[in-house]
Amino acid sequence: MRRSQREITERAEIDAVIRSARVMRIALVDGDRPFLVPVFYGYDGTALYFHSALKGSKIEILQRNPAICFEIGVDHGVIEDDKACDFEARHRTVIGHGRAVFLQDPGDRVRALDLIVANLTSRRFDYPEANLSMTAVLRIDIELLKGKQHGFGG
Repeated sequence: MRRSQREITERAEIDAVIRSARVMRIALVDGDRPFLVPVFYGYDGTALYFHSALKGSKIEILQRNPAICFEIGVDHGVIEDDKACDFEARHRTVIGHGRAVFLQDPGDRVRALDLIVANLTSRRFDYPEANLSMTAVLRIDIELLKGKQHGFGG
């Protein structure tokens, strides 16, 4: 990282950023073109989870290439300056790389969906089989995880 003083090095702080956001952006590789999409997600401390329809660009790309990059950010803002070129972004951001795995086991799929829902609400839900059969549930096995922050003193 070019500005090492901005790096978040404590895993607990990285986890806090991941747990405080609601939307994750995932970047996929489609041949020679990038593909970026926001998704709701869940986190269990070691892996990230998201769901999708069974068909569509995201699923087709991941079936060909499970490599994935993700970004989760919170506390966004602008730090103004007297010079236009000296404005800066206030943020806490986690960026990582991993591999997407399609979950097949019904119990694993429900546990992952519970994590995703828990990141959005304290309510509990059941998942009718008709809905589950039309839903892809994926786990991101994290291979690299980095955190960065700026604009919080220190």
